[in-house]
Amino acid sequence: MRATYMYGAGDVRVTDAPDPTIQQPTDAIVRVTRACVCGSDLHPFHTMAPTPEGSTMGHEFIGIVEEVGAEVSTVSVGDFVIAPFAVSCGECEFCRAGLQTSCTRGGFWSDASIGTAGAQAEAVRVPLADGTLVAVPGVDESTDDARLASLLTLSDVYGTGWHAALRGGVTKGSTVTVIGDGAVGLLAVLSARQLGAEQIVLMGRHTVRTDLGREFGATDVVAERGEEGIAAVRELTDGGSPIVLEAVGHMPAYDQAIGIARPGGVISRVGVPQYEEAAVGFGTLFGPNLTLTGGPAPARAYIEPLLPGVLDGTVDPGRVFDLTLGLDEIPQAYRAMDERTALKVMIRP
Repeated sequence: MRATYMYGAGDVRVTDAPDPTIQQPTDAIVRVTRACVCGSDLHPFHTMAPTPEGSTMGHEFIGIVEEVGAEVSTVSVGDFVIAPFAVSCGECEFCRAGLQTSCTRGGFWSDASIGTAGAQAEAVRVPLADGTLVAVPGVDESTDDARLASLLTLSDVYGTGWHAALRGGVTKGSTVTVIGDGAVGLLAVLSARQLGAEQIVLMGRHTVRTDLGREFGATDVVAERGEEGIAAVRELTDGGSPIVLEAVGHMPAYDQAIGIARPGGVISRVGVPQYEEAAVGFGTLFGPNLTLTGGPAPARAYIEPLLPGVLDGTVDPGRVFDLTLGLDEIPQAYRAMDERTALKVMIRP
């Protein structure tokens, strides 16, 4: 089969790879019908040290089950499935608590510890298929692209935006500020609106993206950064935002979150941190009684609650995809996202 590997910063290639096979009775083999490039994939794209063997890439996909192990009972050959970005057993204490990213038996895609490969490929072996995969009746390869795009967001970015809003405590009437106009930030806006937020300030400076953010529910947009941006948000929110959703992961975004948070407020951080944890300066949280929360979203916990809105068209999170390419065009997909000529690229193997 064909699969995507990264061999160093900026060096993404599509190459031949062994076809996945059933290795454990709890495995399933899924033929990928749609995958995508994530903003977090750009971190190694910028920083990865060269390696001759390469690293298999991709952690978001939907597809059709082609084979199942003898112990798999919740999905069958021919089922259309959504695969969240974390593999999980569905049985341990963390899975039962809805924290599948901490599953005691699971892990992630491209994870040597559990033998997984990347999802930017023609097919994927799924360990712990019963706990990981979600079958979606009534959907198949003939389903329209817009619906498939929205279903694909449930593997990561929609669930991550929802996680940010949920951990931030967004409820009816909330005032919320979202930092970041990437796919996760925009879907955090959508999620905050779904949860009843009254004022949603989106911090972003790319007009096409912030226009979509307004359509998703943002009431205000602040393009400024640094002290100027902080001042603008504090003015809009009458002294500071009670809830801040940080969807970037870089230190300036975290500093911005601290600057705009209202005393007693909550910062929900879902952007993968690209800095040392010691650098977050917990002393800056102490004085104003700020709460820091967030983390990797247990997308598996959110797929079933969010799925009905996607299926009936009430929400359309797939609008974050603004470019679709074939698998062999993956290098172009990475460049388009890196150069910000595309918000999020969907891959059609």
